[in-house]
Amino acid sequence: MSFLENLRDDFVYVSGALRALRRSTPILKHPNRVFPDVIEDLAVQYGDAPALLSDRERLTYRELGARANRYARWALAHGVGKGDTVCLLMPNRPDYMAAWLGVTRAGGIAALVNTNLTGTSLAHCINIVTPKHVIVAAELLGAVEAVRANLAGAPSIWVHGETAGETLRIDRDVDARAPDPLTAAEKPALTIEDKALFIYTSGTTGLPKAANINHYRLMLAAHAFAGVMDARASDRMYNCLPMYHTTGGVVATGAMLVAGGCVVIRERFSAREFWDDMVRWECTVFQYIGELCRYLVNSPPSPNETKHRLRLACGNGLRPDVWPQFKQRFKIPQIIEFYAATEGNCSLFNFEGKEGAVGRLPWFMEHRFPIKVVRFDVEAEQPVRDANGFCVEAATDEPGEVIGKIINDPSKPGNRFEGYAEKAASERKVLRDVFEKGDAWFRTGDLMRKDKRGYFYFVDRVGDTFRWKGENVSTSEVSQAMTSFPGIKDANVYGVRIPGYEGKAGMAALVAAPGLDLAVLRTHLQQELPDYARPLLLRFTPEIDVTGTFKQKKIDLVREGYNPSVVTDAIFFNDPQAQSFVRLDKAGYDRLVSGGLRL
Repeated sequence: MSFLENLRDDFVYVSGALRALRRSTPILKHPNRVFPDVIEDLAVQYGDAPALLSDRERLTYRELGARANRYARWALAHGVGKGDTVCLLMPNRPDYMAAWLGVTRAGGIAALVNTNLTGTSLAHCINIVTPKHVIVAAELLGAVEAVRANLAGAPSIWVHGETAGETLRIDRDVDARAPDPLTAAEKPALTIEDKALFIYTSGTTGLPKAANINHYRLMLAAHAFAGVMDARASDRMYNCLPMYHTTGGVVATGAMLVAGGCVVIRERFSAREFWDDMVRWECTVFQYIGELCRYLVNSPPSPNETKHRLRLACGNGLRPDVWPQFKQRFKIPQIIEFYAATEGNCSLFNFEGKEGAVGRLPWFMEHRFPIKVVRFDVEAEQPVRDANGFCVEAATDEPGEVIGKIINDPSKPGNRFEGYAEKAASERKVLRDVFEKGDAWFRTGDLMRKDKRGYFYFVDRVGDTFRWKGENVSTSEVSQAMTSFPGIKDANVYGVRIPGYEGKAGMAALVAAPGLDLAVLRTHLQQELPDYARPLLLRFTPEIDVTGTFKQKKIDLVREGYNPSVVTDAIFFNDPQAQSFVRLDKAGYDRLVSGGLRL
């Protein structure tokens, strides 16, 4: 690459970084101004301009502010004080954001629970944040009722929408509340240091963890990404990502709102209707995850796929092999790929459009963002230490774990690690005595390599977590669901790659009693696990190998894969067409790896 090309890339990077810094720097100058205050100001500034739009409901800026005020008064009337938690289970819709804005305006913490969860996972996610109330959409009430007896503290269950029988109806209660801005007497004293949200992440082991999101991180995500995307009042963001995740629920929404733009919210992604929506709503920006882009590239041509008004696609996880097809086929003017963890202190941005890179950290920015790649022992699942006990920085293009330095400096809150609701889970993400005695670094759990120009490229996940259908899957959680089924003696869960698909599909090696009923097992997994976490492949084996410390060995199983011509154990495939587990033979394997089976 020539000197001029390097200079051009540096200019593009600096321009994007400066936009983000200009937007986010004032946050610290006004520590008593929290995100609900911003929404209140926006309601006055933009009034009847559209804020959140969907086929179900539409809110102007004034209506969003009023709706959030109604929710805040509901929270205050029902005993939600500063630091109290309210769980929210609701599909994507404008009222979703109004609900958590109102809870946080009252000083509460909104726990954004994954709407796919059922059974043990759902009960766990509710219990770890000890809520006073649970708000649940009518269509999701059955999942909550199924675990109600297992909920600690007996939180009040409030239903949003029509249901059979007697229930507490939050929508009716909220409708009866005053829409005016809260008075000084009603507002609790809040600062950017106070908790605002719990957003769940599976981490690297065990059941989902509730990451602490304070008002600073909430403000930072909205304002910084407004700068990253150069958001404008004329923009319309298309958001079909889950609003219980940071990307869909905070970045896509907050970044547009603080700029005066509007957000078009779709309940769930549809490849068939994507481009029709984009044209119908006249969207100029959309938020993606890599799997979404792959679905679009593999979809039949749409008459509207190049008739859009898009100026930008922003997101994370866009695969190197999908990137050029996605950009060229759909005529996307600009792609900004980024890397960030909900609970972490590492953020990377690829402003330059470098295909395949998750972000860049030029040498002249390393002092401001202390992010390193350290050598990693895959077997031990720990960074490599030298003779002095310190970690070793990876060489150029050498894969290693990405870590971010934890700096507890009031002037640099973005470098802190706020942790999880459970303190023990927080400590497991901290790496100590890394390059010197006493230092502390956040473990991302991601293996990457960094090239000589500062571009980072994703390699794999550390430990027991893998990604499938855009979601993190905890092998421990899946294993627990499987071993709770009668007849399964042991289960070793891991991810395997399937050609043409993003991430890794779930596979489980099982030790089972004779006569195991696979149909009943499949029903059990549907009840206990969300769709993306259910294993696609089962391997029945006489025993599961363990290490000397009784850890299950996965590396050999991953390497052996699922080819029935290589593996002597019986392998079954969770066939979505047959709606059952079927024996995987050579013909089935060939169809699976050639793309002949739609997953």
